[in-house]
Amino acid sequence: MKKMISGIKPTGQLHLGNYIGALQPFVQSQEEFDVNVFIANLHCITMPIDPEELQTNLRDALRFYLAVGLDPKKSTIFLQTDVHEIAQLGFIMSCLTPMGELNRMTQYKDKKDTGISLSSGFYTYPTLMTADILIHKAQYVPVGDDQKQHVELARNTAERFNNRFGDTFVVPEPVIAKVGSRIMSLSDPSKKMSKSDKDGEKGVVYLKDTLKVARKKIMSAVTDSIGIVQYDVENQPGIANLLTIYAALKKISIPEAVSEFKDVQYGGFKKAVADEVCALLEVLQEKHQSYDEAYIESVLQEGADKVRPTAQAVLKEVQEKLGMEILK
Repeated sequence: MKKMISGIKPTGQLHLGNYIGALQPFVQSQEEFDVNVFIANLHCITMPIDPEELQTNLRDALRFYLAVGLDPKKSTIFLQTDVHEIAQLGFIMSCLTPMGELNRMTQYKDKKDTGISLSSGFYTYPTLMTADILIHKAQYVPVGDDQKQHVELARNTAERFNNRFGDTFVVPEPVIAKVGSRIMSLSDPSKKMSKSDKDGEKGVVYLKDTLKVARKKIMSAVTDSIGIVQYDVENQPGIANLLTIYAALKKISIPEAVSEFKDVQYGGFKKAVADEVCALLEVLQEKHQSYDEAYIESVLQEGADKVRPTAQAVLKEVQEKLGMEILK
């Protein structure tokens, strides 16, 4: 069975975009692939974050992993820092990655001239992400279309290392969902739905939002004056975004979603979208509350124990090929 690896960085509460773009595809993939899913807590500290907030976010992320249907018997779920070899390989990857490649990374380019004080960890985190991917020898990496650049960096690094030191790494392929790979903000559909959105209270539906709050956000979503429910990203980005959400939750195509609302006004369309979102949240939140501490800790322990042998073997192989090892 081919292996798939991915993770989520819970620097904030998980939201609808995370569910549609990442969590839902994870669940769909576990029947076909050996799915490894991690909580990227090292990536969480590249920017300042309150320790109590981080702790809450990490625990909520794991509970939602389970609530959406990730089955520890089918998928391997672990905390990034519980597998120490990842960070060690991450440093090695940073030593093998030209600064020019890091300078071209979109997240760095977007923030370097904003006046925000950036840590060196923020600059080098793409090389840690490379380690996240390559250490598991996974063939596939599900990502949103805005994260494809990170998989390309991992591919370049794997090929460069293999060419210089011999066949070592699997060169991974990005997997982008056909529907919902990029869910946009409800208040500004030109931007991705993000937990760092300054207007997040209006633009982002969080998985922990009350049903009343979530419904209000959907009903208040920015649309247009055209008055026709159709998929036109350029001229009707708000409607297109709501159609994407609806189609992803109903597990239908965009054209099928459009046909459902052929003669429906915006108010009725939004209500239908809100109904689907609220139905999802109600189920997820009930399951989220059902997992006790002993269970979630056992899931993480078992997950780390399962992936650690491969991580250890890959790290040792890399260090031997680089001439770093003495003990055999």
